[in-house]
Amino acid sequence: MSDTLDRQRYTTYFTGNVQGVGFRFTTESIAGGYAVTGFVRNLPDGRVELVAEGHPDELARFLAKITTSMKPYIDHIQTNHSPATGEFASFTISH
Repeated sequence: MSDTLDRQRYTTYFTGNVQGVGFRFTTESIAGGYAVTGFVRNLPDGRVELVAEGHPDELARFLAKITTSMKPYIDHIQTNHSPATGEFASFTISH
């Protein structure tokens, strides 16, 4: 399916004061405005992990909006790119 070939997976790790500040809920809310699927979750080491699939330009806009909205809490962002798997039907908070 060509749509899956055009899509990418971004696995992004946010470091800083990113837990206990509404980061996951804000990210889930922002996702509703973009054509992305995947999840966001807290990690035991204090980071937040975001796994999102979509077209690269849409993913870039989505990440930019999260970064702008949560900027006071973020110290560092690391994003890895890989091919989309198509395994997600929506965007959710994972526990």
